[in-house]
Amino acid sequence: MTDRPIDTVAVTLGPRSYRVRIGSGLIARAGAEIAPLLRRPRVAVLTEERVAALHLPALEAGLAAEGIALQALALPPGEATKSWAQLARAVEWLLAAEVERGDLVVALGGGVIGDLAGFAAAILRRGVRYVQVPTTLLAQVDSSVGGKTGINTAQGKNLVGAFHQPSLVLADIALLDTLPERDFLAGYAEVVKYGLLGDAAFFAWLEANGPALAAGDRALRQEAVRRSVAMKAGIVARDEHEAGERALLNLGHTFGHALEAATGYSDRLLHGEGVAIGCQLAFELSARLGLCPQEAPSRLAAHLAAMGMKRRLADIPGALPETGDLIALMAQDKKVIEGRLRFVLARDIGAAFVTDAVPPEALHALLDAARAA
Repeated sequence: MTDRPIDTVAVTLGPRSYRVRIGSGLIARAGAEIAPLLRRPRVAVLTEERVAALHLPALEAGLAAEGIALQALALPPGEATKSWAQLARAVEWLLAAEVERGDLVVALGGGVIGDLAGFAAAILRRGVRYVQVPTTLLAQVDSSVGGKTGINTAQGKNLVGAFHQPSLVLADIALLDTLPERDFLAGYAEVVKYGLLGDAAFFAWLEANGPALAAGDRALRQEAVRRSVAMKAGIVARDEHEAGERALLNLGHTFGHALEAATGYSDRLLHGEGVAIGCQLAFELSARLGLCPQEAPSRLAAHLAAMGMKRRLADIPGALPETGDLIALMAQDKKVIEGRLRFVLARDIGAAFVTDAVPPEALHALLDAARAA
């Protein structure tokens, strides 16, 4: 398999600017990529147990090639790790490892580890730098870029955290070869999201190339990651702290986060699966409100079905709360302003917008219909 050259996408944020490097073999050259950022030849790595078994030796070798030593802490896998308890464990370990303000923390893992490690770096000694080495498709296209860090609480997802931009992101496409199909497709939901929110041509490209991409074509995977990251980088550069446009990146997330909370942040529903179902619900709500043509949610449903992805509430195993309880969970969303739920809806594929003008009865009717389907 011939790998294409490494792509670089810049996230332009003045003194907080950084590069996202995308391509195969980046973990093997991690030392050369990271060395210019170091004040002394050592890093502290936060990872999780499954990822450590798969990729920590390769990262250690890549760093050792440039004379860089590492210490690593492997946390338990799963969304439940984004918790107060594991955050405290990570911070205490970093302090015990004598990580100084001038040192570097490396997040090696998916979105859970990236969010947790980034938050730990943000609060350690009032802020140390960190590098994202995302090992999942979801993390490569979304959570590793943009500086959102945090943990979950009983009240909801990502309600405690900080904006803390990484100093570098190394998205090694070859690492995706080790992802289980379910995890890959969950991450693919975030790729689809970028086409839905602002690039109809990219969505059409995914319709044509999605199956081959899922089957393992690295060049297609790299192009999908590059286009997704480029779109997110542009949005983050224009709206770093989500005062406006960046809220579009939450397409599907108001529904998805509520469904994750309803399923206890368990393996019943992965984050990306919640996003896929949430995007479908957002487009169906848009059509119900007369905002977009009915062909749009139908086209989305057809693509998700062709990819073998979850797209309906019925695809979630086990019982779900009643409609009113789901809406109550949605009311914990970070985008709520003065008690009003804000939704990312769409006028068509590639034309999303943010609104708080959703009649409660329309939301209730949508969820009732989705529960009955």
